[in-house]
Amino acid sequence: MRILALGDVVGSNTADYLKAKLWSLRSKEHIDFTVANGENATNIHGLSTADAEALLDSGIDLITLGNHAFGVKDIYSYLDAHEQSIIRPANYPPEAPGVGYTVRDVCGWRLLCINVSGRVYLDPLASPFDTVDRILERESGTYDLALMDIHAEATSEKLALARYFDGRVQVMFGTHTHVPTADEQVLSGGSGYITDLGMCGPVNGILGTDAEAVVYRFRTMMPTRFSVADGSIRAQGAIFDLDESSKRVRSVTRITF
Repeated sequence: MRILALGDVVGSNTADYLKAKLWSLRSKEHIDFTVANGENATNIHGLSTADAEALLDSGIDLITLGNHAFGVKDIYSYLDAHEQSIIRPANYPPEAPGVGYTVRDVCGWRLLCINVSGRVYLDPLASPFDTVDRILERESGTYDLALMDIHAEATSEKLALARYFDGRVQVMFGTHTHVPTADEQVLSGGSGYITDLGMCGPVNGILGTDAEAVVYRFRTMMPTRFSVADGSIRAQGAIFDLDESSKRVRSVTRITF
């Protein structure tokens, strides 16, 4: 099984870029399942139903979210109605719209897909460690393999989660910082891991945001409106090559297109 995980999608135009590129890439790389974080796809802070549909139409099988999950209100009912194709961090309170995990059929295997948010420099949600422990216990026997998007700011928190769940969650990757890390690896328990996938979005801004507005904010510390940067788009992520029978990842390879 080959799983492609894509970094945070920034801006509505990126969905068009992915639609033009992703299907051929999936064929070339023999990708069986594609997951992408979509929390910045609509004006940086959130995801609309229209942009969610566009991402799913582009060749993405599952959308994960993060701290901007509820930035666009029309996504609330969509989250409840499309639990197989879009999930939000599982450690939000249960009253939040949507679900934090789902089980998908991939090549005849039951793949448990989990989305979780870190707490360092982010919202004080429930413990991601305890939350995922409970999910794995609750869903025991209903899945064969597991995947987790760790949407977090701190590198240490992401790696701590990866070490803790090594061997229990086969595919683990970080999102949120929009900067790809060079630590792709197979951990001792056989799980594949990378601290951050990077970003799918405009390359001429700052993390996909218009550079002038960001520089102004840093220089003056005054509030300013952020917008998606213009210019060429690039997609970043990683391919996880997984041996289903041994439940071990053979390799993790960064990819840019």
